[in-house]
Amino acid sequence: MWANLLGEVHDNMRRNIILLSICQALSISGSTLVITVTALTGKWLAPMPSLVTLPITFQFVATMLSTIPASLLMARIGRRAGFTFGQLIGITGALLATWSIIESHFWLFTLASGLLGAHNAFWQYLRFAAAEVATDNFRPRAISYVLAGGVLAAVLGPQLAKWNIDLFAPHTFAGAYFMVCVLSAMTILFLQMIRIPKPAIRAFNSSGRCLRIIIMQPKFLIAVSSSAIGYGIMNFLMTSTPLAMQYCGFSFDKSVTVIQLHVVGMFLPSFITGTFINRFGVERVILCGVCILGLCIAVNLYDQKFFNFWLGLILLGIGWNFMFIGGTSLLTETYKLKERAKIQASHDFIVFGAVALTAFFSGALHEAFGWSFLNIAAIFPLILVFFASFWYCLSVKKISLAKFR
Repeated sequence: MWANLLGEVHDNMRRNIILLSICQALSISGSTLVITVTALTGKWLAPMPSLVTLPITFQFVATMLSTIPASLLMARIGRRAGFTFGQLIGITGALLATWSIIESHFWLFTLASGLLGAHNAFWQYLRFAAAEVATDNFRPRAISYVLAGGVLAAVLGPQLAKWNIDLFAPHTFAGAYFMVCVLSAMTILFLQMIRIPKPAIRAFNSSGRCLRIIIMQPKFLIAVSSSAIGYGIMNFLMTSTPLAMQYCGFSFDKSVTVIQLHVVGMFLPSFITGTFINRFGVERVILCGVCILGLCIAVNLYDQKFFNFWLGLILLGIGWNFMFIGGTSLLTETYKLKERAKIQASHDFIVFGAVALTAFFSGALHEAFGWSFLNIAAIFPLILVFFASFWYCLSVKKISLAKFR
């Protein structure tokens, strides 16, 4: 399949993109597995209801705090060594999570979630590695194809959670976390086959323009707002979905099915998102993603039946895909090679800062106000991205018309 899709590119680029996609698939499978069970595990271990989503919040805080060190480390030792180090952190965190569940230790489980979050910060750069090995014209599709590896994760992650939930019975969910160790070990094996030259960049502020000048570019602001708000809203609603479904009387298997469909919605469009960006422009793809997220919110507010949960979560995934790939693609146009490490780190720091905040407030707001309130609250930041992207779209059109004249 991948060979046919990538037939137009040369062998080394194709090899790297396929391997990066496999590593992405395995990493997202572990992440999806964790997301499927963390809120429910937290509910089982937490000493009080308000702390249910603290572990997953700490996970995203750790991701946010690790994005800059991860980028700088890879700028020094290279992508392959950096990704391998990140997977080793994942193995450590998953083993600690398994042990903490067996021992029924909530705070140890929270610490383990933090290690898994740091692990996530490393593999998030797989998409940037794809952009770096691709030619300029192929770059949006390279990013898309690597993220498309998440389609496998849609089936594998939640299914592994379902199959291994009682692997260490009676310690529910411990087996699911142990499977993250297996997935990380497999990822390390595939990483050793990747051939990406080490970068010449040696430090965060070694060269290039001042960070303030770069981040004040309209392109950078649109890219970050699209990625951060798109990812934040997706996480805000997805994190509480298993809890909302449980309150509505649906079983764990039903929640797993919805999460699987959601992950399909997140990554299946990746096969065409890059092509859409090349054909219609990145700003229009971002706008389309905003509109799809708006439709998701409408479906969620209409009713709380099983149909609404799975349709709403599919739309949530598709909207995230357009906004996140669009934001990532636009970001690659804002920096020079010398500035790559610090700009990618700044982008992901902001993105996962938003994700950490939404993870924390998602559980608390759901407990206090319910599912409908979460969806209404998500409308306001979405409106902000819509008008910013619409303004940028009009600006690009005016510039094109001026050049034509």
